[in-house]
Amino acid sequence: MGGGNAQKTAMARAKNAAKAAKEAAGGGGAAGKASRVNNMDIKCTVCMQCFPSTQVKAAQAHAESKHPKSDFATCFPMCAQ
Repeated sequence: MGGGNAQKTAMARAKNAAKAAKEAAGGGGAAGKASRVNNMDIKCTVCMQCFPSTQVKAAQAHAESKHPKSDFATCFPMCAQ
């Protein structure tokens, strides 16, 4: 008397759920590209370089290093608070 079909079904269900969760997390390569792509909402008004909406710190560093004569609010008015 061994494990029946119920045990095999439960293991397959758990394995498929883990695989689906992994794929929904972004993934690598071409398969996860759509979920990794950010909208490029932050745009420097001086040089027109775009940054993803999640990269405000990178935009701040850009303003400090590339445009030292301008402040952050001038370069990125959409982010000024």
